[in-house]
Amino acid sequence: MGVLDFFRRKQAERQQYTIMQMLNGRTPIFSSFGNNIYASDVVQQAIYTIVTEMKKLNPRHVVRDGYDLAPANYNDIQRVLDHPNAIMTKSDLIEWITWAVMLNYNAFIYITKQDGKLTALTPVNPQNVEFLQTPDGKIHVQMQFDGGTYILPYANFIHIKTHYYGNDLMGGGVNGQPDFGGLLKTLDMNEMMLEGVRKVLASSFAINAVVKYNTMLDDGKQEEEIRKFEQKIANSQSGILPMDLKAEIVQFNRQLQTVDDTTLKFLDDKILRFFGVPVEIVRGNYTTEQYQAFYQKTLEPLIVAYSEAFTKALFSDREIGFKNEIVFYPKELIFMSTQQTLEMINLLGQSGTLYENEKRVALGLEPLEELKGVRLQSLNYVDVSIAKEYQTGNISAGAQKGNEDNG
Repeated sequence: MGVLDFFRRKQAERQQYTIMQMLNGRTPIFSSFGNNIYASDVVQQAIYTIVTEMKKLNPRHVVRDGYDLAPANYNDIQRVLDHPNAIMTKSDLIEWITWAVMLNYNAFIYITKQDGKLTALTPVNPQNVEFLQTPDGKIHVQMQFDGGTYILPYANFIHIKTHYYGNDLMGGGVNGQPDFGGLLKTLDMNEMMLEGVRKVLASSFAINAVVKYNTMLDDGKQEEEIRKFEQKIANSQSGILPMDLKAEIVQFNRQLQTVDDTTLKFLDDKILRFFGVPVEIVRGNYTTEQYQAFYQKTLEPLIVAYSEAFTKALFSDREIGFKNEIVFYPKELIFMSTQQTLEMINLLGQSGTLYENEKRVALGLEPLEELKGVRLQSLNYVDVSIAKEYQTGNISAGAQKGNEDNG
């Protein structure tokens, strides 16, 4: 059964709806999203680079206790996070969401529950979204698909927004649409450049010379001479074409020019910069510092948005009050090398600054229940003023007690 079949069964009962009133006075109706920037190969490369990194994320249901995070007992929420629906894996869902967010600035994931328990998370791609309000103030969305139009509670969706600045309800500009005007101009220039290269290549295969016969030939004689000329070309193995005195080859002197490297680099960088993806990341020859910048500028804001949107939609206010959260752990996205991470853990861990679960999280691993609240400290530190006595074992009980009090 598809999600639209489920909509037909679960669609809210018909009642009196009014179109929501937005603070900016606009009508909250949003038609199919964006322009076809996906047609550009550079756009696809940029977005796919982000997608392949984001799909490494590992969503976890955790409970926050002060500064410590501990995994919740395995429950229906974690089960669905690991296996979202009948046709998608965890990475499939994240990949779908990321494509939608990057191309539409909005992603909708439908929440399916049975007997109060979460059973599935299914992404949907509506052609049109209209926000409605019931007399009691509850928000609904009317979504139009090829298979029909459905009115459903807005609370039944995880709604992830980006570029959220000009509209009260949707990501994107004031109309709830991505503003790709500047990008489309760059893509148009890029297409013109590619078209020019295609024409240059086609021109290079065009007629580059003519054979001039220094005599008058009738039509029949011309055809015979052409046949002989083509036969000479076919039989030539050395690249030298024998000619007699009555014929000569006149070559066209073409000056074929392609686009220079500077222009190519400028257009590619301009498109990639729109999505916050350095060319080194696309090529895969980046340094640790370059990946760190890419993570902090492009990936981390998306990770935060995913975590907060899932938390808001999957938990009630009471459950959020008890510090339940959905956190998308980066794991393989950690930009520090393993050696650098271990050095950081050793530096902070020995002083008792880090909880044991924080050490695991720093390595991209999910926290463990048995390590909840556990914080270890090295005993290999002593007050400088009593170091000699401590080393020789002559430290007095009072001094030892004072040292313990000082941590």
